[in-house]
Amino acid sequence: MTLFLKTVSVDEAIRIARSIAPPPSIEEVCLDEAERRVLARAVTADIDIPGFSRSTVDGYAVRADDTIGASESLPALLASAGSVAMGERATFPVVPGTCGYVPTGGEIPAGADAVAMVEYSEVIGNEVLVKRPVAPGENVMARGEDFSEGELILSPGRLLSPREVGVLAAVGKAEIPVFRQPVVGIISTGNELVPVTAVPGPGRVRDINSFLVGAFLRRQGCTPVHFGIVSDDREALRQRLSEALSRCDAVILSGGSSKDERDLTADLIRERGEVLVHGISISPGKPTIIGRAGGKPVIGLPGHPASAYVVLLVIAGPLLAAMTGKGDSPSKTEKRVLAENIPSARGREDYVRVRMSGEEVLPEFGKSGLMNTLIRSDGLVRIPAGSEGVEKGEMVEVLLW
Repeated sequence: MTLFLKTVSVDEAIRIARSIAPPPSIEEVCLDEAERRVLARAVTADIDIPGFSRSTVDGYAVRADDTIGASESLPALLASAGSVAMGERATFPVVPGTCGYVPTGGEIPAGADAVAMVEYSEVIGNEVLVKRPVAPGENVMARGEDFSEGELILSPGRLLSPREVGVLAAVGKAEIPVFRQPVVGIISTGNELVPVTAVPGPGRVRDINSFLVGAFLRRQGCTPVHFGIVSDDREALRQRLSEALSRCDAVILSGGSSKDERDLTADLIRERGEVLVHGISISPGKPTIIGRAGGKPVIGLPGHPASAYVVLLVIAGPLLAAMTGKGDSPSKTEKRVLAENIPSARGREDYVRVRMSGEEVLPEFGKSGLMNTLIRSDGLVRIPAGSEGVEKGEMVEVLLW
């Protein structure tokens, strides 16, 4: 029987997990495939954007001084110097007392410093009546106002959303350097497990964690590879772990981390490398294993799904962030007033499932083996190890799912 090593704090476990993350490699993907990838190199603007001063409205390019005092009753009277065609250069200047029509996005003619909207203008023959004054720069986007040539646009580690993809297109990036998505193997252990398609008999349960872990990995920007269910047999688990290590950048095992005669995971990790942590001062999730085998990170999760998910968020999340190149990206949190007391035991860090209710948050107490609290809850409230709980009415930070 493998005994627990000395339990470590959550902060120490996170530090250790991050320390064993292999540095991510870099690959290039086409712009169409860049969304949800992590940028690996800085991107700068190749040109001024826009490359010319342009109008942000349909209107008349004017010299702002010519519109001082303009009103409905006494409009500014300007001679039309011409029109700018969309996508074409402005071929005429705007001199004092003149103006020129410019469509939205069209180039501002030389000499003009503002655009009077068509809504406040009227054309009479070859003259334009401007019925409202405009200020210098009004309705104009100046050359380089968006991005100037050589300006840093995006830094490495940025998760690319459709917004960033649009900016990359604007600066002429067709091939994007991104961090390669880590391939992570998933192994579920336990004689009690059956496939999700099977109807569990007495003493059996469906394999939940394989799919829970796989979905979490995809959300973190990893590629999950399922290695199926392995019974509590040393040789069978040894072979499956070896296969996973040979094909993947990291491995996550579910079950087999508790302190009993079935605890094979820690022993097999030790055979191929080292167990760095076996026991964390966290609830739920105390029997978590952090190790390295064949030079690759291996995480041993508790078998109960709710415990496993907490450990994925709190411990595995920072490891995967380092492997994907995201680094210390902040977690999504919200602050709420606690509507009910949450007790806690000193010496461990508690993560309590909670449900949002308006401006308040309610604890969803339940055993770690229950799934219903996962779908009823919106996130977790962290209770520090030195605290005996949080009282009703206190402001708490909710770590959102």
